[in-house]
Amino acid sequence: MTDFNKILDKAKELEAKMKESQQNIKKIRAEGVSGTNSVKVILDGEGEMQNIEISDDILKEEKSIIADLIVAAHNNAKAQLKTKTNEEISKATGGLGIPGFKWPL
Repeated sequence: MTDFNKILDKAKELEAKMKESQQNIKKIRAEGVSGTNSVKVILDGEGEMQNIEISDDILKEEKSIIADLIVAAHNNAKAQLKTKTNEEISKATGGLGIPGFKWPL
């Protein structure tokens, strides 16, 4: 019975750490850039775009080029966010992955 209690205690500890981790993830900000800083995109920890900056110089370009730069900056921010989120999850789980568990991004 002692082993079962230890397992339950560890599960409760992991649950508390995961809740804390979820709160920390919400606070994360990731900045993606493209076109030598012509476009910057800021995403929050849930993947929502919080800000976009477009330099005046780039506005002279064709619409399709601007659209491509926005997509590239967003993808860059999303990749950084994924890395930061994975780091936060690793802190909570002590480096142990949770099989089949994916954070929403």
